[in-house]
Amino acid sequence: MRKSMGILLVLAGMMVLLAACGGEKYEPHAINEATDVCAICKMAIKDDQYATQIVTKDGQSLKFDDIGCLNTWKKENGTDNIGAAFVRDYNSKQWLRYEKAYYAYDASYKTPMAYGIVSFEKEADAKAFIDGQGKGTLMTADELASHSWAVNRDMMDMGGMDGHGHSHSEEDGHGGGKSGHSGQEEGHSSGDDHGQAENAGGHAS
Repeated sequence: MRKSMGILLVLAGMMVLLAACGGEKYEPHAINEATDVCAICKMAIKDDQYATQIVTKDGQSLKFDDIGCLNTWKKENGTDNIGAAFVRDYNSKQWLRYEKAYYAYDASYKTPMAYGIVSFEKEADAKAFIDGQGKGTLMTADELASHSWAVNRDMMDMGGMDGHGHSHSEEDGHGGGKSGHSGQEEGHSSGDDHGQAENAGGHAS
């Protein structure tokens, strides 16, 4: 009897350990450029280094063209149903867990929705990117939790992002320093082509 109890305790301990080590495994889904649109801004998603996604606990993939849109979704919907969040390494385009990546931020970095944040697997690569641009701030996922998530409104209003120009008031769309999108499709043109730009953040301004 004592031996059986011991075995049961060992098995229970192993189950607790397995749960603590990750539980269910969530995998990022591939980007389909022909059909995938951002869950927040409804723009077409390029299979590039700016694409991000959330995989929910029931296995649904929610895809975004910019990490700022992912953040907006979290603010609007909460995080209880998130199984995992993924970003991509700027250099290799490999998927990374959001919380394990390093981030470079500057308002002048060109990204699809002008949030100015790019992600890297290695801290050294993020620092090298910042050094190469001659400006920027190195951030972790924990630091992004208190980030302002401001949109570079000048960049958007100039019709940048390869034709994805946005025109805003304080109440619609991406207010500076606010979480971003209200009314999801307001202020967004219906372009379907996020061409990558040269050098810094990718979408020509």
